[in-house]
Amino acid sequence: MLQVKGLSKSFDGFKAVNNANLDVQQGEIVAVIGPNGAGKTTLFNLITGILKPDEGKVIFKGEDITGLAPYEICRKRISRSFQVVNIFPRLTVFENTQVAVLARQKKTWNLFTPSKRLAIEETEEILKNVGLMDKKDRVTAFLSHGDRKVLEIAMALGGDPEFLILDEPTAGMAPEETARCIELIKNLSDRLGLTILFCEHDMEIVFGIAKRIMVMVRGSTIIQGTCDDVRCNQAVQDAYLGGSEVCSM
Repeated sequence: MLQVKGLSKSFDGFKAVNNANLDVQQGEIVAVIGPNGAGKTTLFNLITGILKPDEGKVIFKGEDITGLAPYEICRKRISRSFQVVNIFPRLTVFENTQVAVLARQKKTWNLFTPSKRLAIEETEEILKNVGLMDKKDRVTAFLSHGDRKVLEIAMALGGDPEFLILDEPTAGMAPEETARCIELIKNLSDRLGLTILFCEHDMEIVFGIAKRIMVMVRGSTIIQGTCDDVRCNQAVQDAYLGGSEVCSM
């Protein structure tokens, strides 16, 4: 469904992404892992059009989408959440999600258009899917960190994606929030049929939900394979998992 082929990006001579390769099949949950500074977020920025690569290609469903603008990527039904929560703090949970739905529909939310008439059913369905329906009227600024992260996923779903990219979806969450987010990601894949690409530092989460894993070190792909392949790869153990013996995990 998505192929990254030889993707590279430099900043002032520093190669943040260096000949990275990635393959994601339809319906998969695939994780990208690596040490801090490995190039994971930059890779996601290249896939979603926030940055343009110096070299390489991004292929989605057989179409070359390399270098397309972010709004064009969204029209291809690729949506993304960010490492730093990106929401409207003065709007309610419902309004934040509604704005995302209306943006896809190319409609405008404003004070002169009664919001109750616009995309209400689709917005409520998204909030039900992510477990925020009971908080739909709450002002976002007063949500917990975990709920704000989930809301951002809801806003990404407003783009009606086939392919969802999540940048550290559980970062900063309390344990119970993390458990809920893990179940949400599984449900988005199992119940809604979404293909999901995510990066995450918590290896327990990665090995618990990813079907395959791509490992980046210094901007390059060192392996993509099953969880067992990654656990038992010596280069991964040396570079990321501390060199410990983890094949029995």
